[in-house]
Amino acid sequence: MKGFLGELIGTFVLVLIGCGAVTVGVIFGWLNLLGVAVVFGAGVSLGIYSSRKMSPSHLNPAVSLAFFLNGEINFKQLIKFSFAQFLGAFLAALVLLVIFDDAIHLFESTHGIIRGEEGSFQSAVMFGEFYPNPGFPELTVNTFDAMLIEAAGTFVLMTVIFQLIKSDFNPNIIPVLIGLTVTALILLIAPYTQGGFNPARDFAPRLVAYLGGWGSAAFPNVPFSFFTVYMVGPIIGVVVSTLGFSKVKLKFSE
Repeated sequence: MKGFLGELIGTFVLVLIGCGAVTVGVIFGWLNLLGVAVVFGAGVSLGIYSSRKMSPSHLNPAVSLAFFLNGEINFKQLIKFSFAQFLGAFLAALVLLVIFDDAIHLFESTHGIIRGEEGSFQSAVMFGEFYPNPGFPELTVNTFDAMLIEAAGTFVLMTVIFQLIKSDFNPNIIPVLIGLTVTALILLIAPYTQGGFNPARDFAPRLVAYLGGWGSAAFPNVPFSFFTVYMVGPIIGVVVSTLGFSKVKLKFSE
């Protein structure tokens, strides 16, 4: 249970701070893209710090999959960690909904948004992610490109994680560097897909939005694109990263 609780707590912290930053940015306008990216990156770092004494601090089913493929955790641990991550993300999103529900209703009424109708994705973006990003209507991206974008971002994130944990860096600094990597990736990719890189961070809050009154508006218009873009995309990214890292290890060991 220690590893399970570690992944749950760490993902809870990550989503509470990260999605909280998105919520504050959308509702109050206090944070622009740079502000959201910095706070989200800080949430990732703090999530790792809060859980690393109990678990591997993956905080992301895609990252856990990478370490499973790399032979560092077994299948039972993969399932256990992934469930804990989804549960932690769900609980964090639920807390955010309770805290900000009145403010979200005010935002919706001010902007003529009726929760549950098609246009209410404009407030659902505080939980799950959408493409093209509603905040950047001038940027267009189709489902396939969105999936590749998410895969590329997750590939970079996973490759950096592999390199950092196998390096001589001070372990106390690594969570900050991972958080900075997420910040940089959000700045580059969020204008197109909101920058997920984490199936738990996307689907669990999206489920809270679905249950919280948004219904089908909590999901992108293209059927099952929440799955292909924000789940399959990150999985592709970590698989390619893991295969590449394994080949690099073999090359240097030879």
